[in-house]
Amino acid sequence: MKFFIVACVVLVSTPTFANSCLPLDELIARDVHYEEATRVGDAGFMNDLLADDFVWVHNLASAIEDKTVIIKRAQKPTEIPKARTTSDLHAHVLDNTVVLRGLSNVDKWNPDGKTWRTSRYQFMRTYVSTAKGCKLLAVQTMKVWSSDGK
Repeated sequence: MKFFIVACVVLVSTPTFANSCLPLDELIARDVHYEEATRVGDAGFMNDLLADDFVWVHNLASAIEDKTVIIKRAQKPTEIPKARTTSDLHAHVLDNTVVLRGLSNVDKWNPDGKTWRTSRYQFMRTYVSTAKGCKLLAVQTMKVWSSDGK
């Protein structure tokens, strides 16, 4: 009987959020929403998604941004890209953490407003299940190609 009570206490006190970033199809849909929120400046979604300790490391550490910077930019975007799309997606799962890696194409309008240029980035996004749900903890991006040759 004592074993049963101890087992119940252990089960009750064990966090139940271990799978809140799963199933993967739902997380991928959330990640697609993240790309769109980044594109259009959806500060509300970003505030809910990003962990308090969020960090984004850009190309060769040319910029390192935290949640405050991302939310501020989302509230007043200086430009809205034509599109952001993800491809070549792979998921790596360990316990309550999922790392998504793949390619992100960002299409930005040229000054003529009719043509655009594309930049392709390799990314890794780390999602962690928490008591507050699935949070995006970290992003690292590396530019791998650009249509303007830069």
